[in-house]
Amino acid sequence: MANFNQILNHVLGIIFIIIIIAGAYAALKPHQLHKRRLLSTLLLKLSYLFYLLTLCIIVYLSALVKGGLDKVFYGIEFFAFLIVIFAPNIGIFARKLEYFSKKREQYNFFFTIVNILSVILMVVMYLV
Repeated sequence: MANFNQILNHVLGIIFIIIIIAGAYAALKPHQLHKRRLLSTLLLKLSYLFYLLTLCIIVYLSALVKGGLDKVFYGIEFFAFLIVIFAPNIGIFARKLEYFSKKREQYNFFFTIVNILSVILMVVMYLV
C-alpha cells in the first residue's frame, strides 16, 4: 500500500468538507427564513453556502492535488485569496448587528453579490 497516505489524505479532506458544510448549514438554517425579507435572506444564505463549498473544494484541490496553496496562489494572488476568504465571512457574521437592522435587505443583496464575485474570483485564480 504505497499510496495509503495519499488516499487517507483525500478521504479525510472530503470528510472535512462535509463536516464544514453541515456545520454551516446548521448554523445558518437556510430553511428558516425571515417573513419580510424572504428573497434577500434566502439568496444570502444560499450564496454563502455555495461560496463555502467552492472555497473548501479549491483549498482541497490546491493542497492535495496541485501541491499546496503557495504553488497555486503565488505572490499578489495570495493576498487577493485572503480577501476572498475574509470578506464573505465578515458579511455573514455582521448581518446580525443592530447597525444593519434597518438596511438589512440592501445588506443581504450586497453580500450576495460579494459572495458570487468571490466564487468567480477564486475559480479564476485557481484556473489561471
